[in-house]
Amino acid sequence: QVQLVESGGGLVQAGGSLRLSCSFSGSIFSLYIMGWYRQAPGKQRELVATITGPGNTDYADSVKGRFTISRDNANYTAHLQMNSLKPEDTAVYYCKAYPHIPNRPQYWGQGTQVTVSS
Repeated sequence: QVQLVESGGGLVQAGGSLRLSCSFSGSIFSLYIMGWYRQAPGKQRELVATITGPGNTDYADSVKGRFTISRDNANYTAHLQMNSLKPEDTAVYYCKAYPHIPNRPQYWGQGTQVTVSS
């Protein structure tokens, strides 16, 4: 059973930076696409960024140029480096893992709060 544990959230001023981490266990990390999603109060959960096992990345337009997703396949960890943070980035950030093979189970972490003050 895959388990995901996020860390690194917190309170930061606008323009600041945070680095989120997602620790993966229970399967072979490199076989999974890793994604970061976020959910602000009263809004639907939205995709922030994804990274495949080989390292191909994709980003939401709202974070391009500010956020960087990465992964360490040796240490079973994914990261989200968030720079130039804005108040609208305030949300609970979730880590997601899903296999490259379609129609297989997907896994979510418990979430970590990111609050950006103006």
